[in-house]
Amino acid sequence: MVGIFSGMRLGEVEGLRGELSEFVADVFVSVPRRDQRRWGACYLRGLMLDGQRKSIQPMAERLPDGNMQALQHFVNQSPWDPLPVRRRIAERLSEAITPEVWVVDDVSFPNSGRASVGVARQYCGAVGKRANCQVAVSVHAATDTASCPLEWQLYLPREWTDAPDRCRRAGVPDEVVHQEKWRLALGLLDTLTDWQLEAPVVVADAGYGVSTPFRLGLKQRGLVYVLALTGKEVAYPENARPHQPAYGGLGPPTLPRYRTPSRAVSVLAAEAGVGRFTEVTWRQGSKGAMTSRFAVLTVRPAGSSPWPQPRRRAAAATGGTVSCPPGRSWPNGRMAEWPDGQDAPTGYWISNLPATTPVADLVRWAKMRWRIEHDYRELKHGLGLDHFEGRTWRGWHHHVTLVTAAQALARTPA
Repeated sequence: MVGIFSGMRLGEVEGLRGELSEFVADVFVSVPRRDQRRWGACYLRGLMLDGQRKSIQPMAERLPDGNMQALQHFVNQSPWDPLPVRRRIAERLSEAITPEVWVVDDVSFPNSGRASVGVARQYCGAVGKRANCQVAVSVHAATDTASCPLEWQLYLPREWTDAPDRCRRAGVPDEVVHQEKWRLALGLLDTLTDWQLEAPVVVADAGYGVSTPFRLGLKQRGLVYVLALTGKEVAYPENARPHQPAYGGLGPPTLPRYRTPSRAVSVLAAEAGVGRFTEVTWRQGSKGAMTSRFAVLTVRPAGSSPWPQPRRRAAAATGGTVSCPPGRSWPNGRMAEWPDGQDAPTGYWISNLPATTPVADLVRWAKMRWRIEHDYRELKHGLGLDHFEGRTWRGWHHHVTLVTAAQALARTPA
């Protein structure tokens, strides 16, 4: 494998022309025209070169064969389809990395204008508050030592999809409609499945973990997951039992209910006591072993029927309290983290993995999200992910495809 290319000198980049030519011939095989593939290779060399700005004009000025007009056309107007290019990149990266998890995430790009596709005032993680920005949803392959993006899509807020003329000016395809980020994420996972890539464990932050439709969507697709929670989600303690009021024979039977109020997962985790938590080391960091205390908690989720349908009907005829078989109504386990020196737990996750899954594996998979921050730093600061200055839907997706390709060239053999 070659090294990470960001910040290379011109002579070093020129020395890679042979390797780059083989890479482009493979990854851009779906791009029909020879001149398009040539400008694709030129754009990749521009992304690899040292330089503070990786937008088209400064890249063209740094390259001996750079042509700003040709590169502008290739990225913003040329009709080549980026999807098969990203598919080939994803295939190469998955083979090279052999991921243990797929991380669902979103990334923001501050943008002060209004004409760039998808720009709106929304939460911007790059600045930690609401700001004018673009947001993209992505799926990354990851291990403890490597990660890379597999698929992307730009998020369109309603203020865009409710303004057809604005979308038309930015070249948004007619079939693109507003979708919540969790729906976009499920769509990306479907695309990767269509590409014959197998999902390992799906990992995501609390923005996705708190979404019941997202969790149900993963379950319906047969995917296993470890998703972060905020700790505010409510549940019943493990020893709570639903009670079925006696059926009086008039009207439909009363649904079973708990006699104790539900409580926040953070409260239930604290009540479990620090003695329930076990020390786990999940990886070696720059300052030594990464270690904390974790516990897997059995709780009964609030907000859904506490019994499966057949048992509900049986209980309606007899009344009384009946316990539900394990693994039927409560398939999700909760994991909590209680670091040494803290007065209460500080992290929470939900998983649909079997109850026999070792807690050390759950912890390691949950913590692999850290690799994505490394990905974004490299993609943004080294390869110009957030330097695109075009305004169109096509241009944005072409640019992120080319940035992903530049990173893939560093990750996979030619």
